[in-house]
Amino acid sequence: MPVLEPNPPNGQKKLLLVFGAMIGITVVIGFIASFASP
Repeated sequence: MPVLEPNPPNGQKKLLLVFGAMIGITVVIGFIASFASP
């Protein structure tokens, strides 16, 4: 069973969306922190 399927079931798609959101928030926080620092 591959990790990334072309058409994942609903549960896997929701998990992937949550995982992507976590990574996106982490990147945004890191970008803001590096931008706010002198």
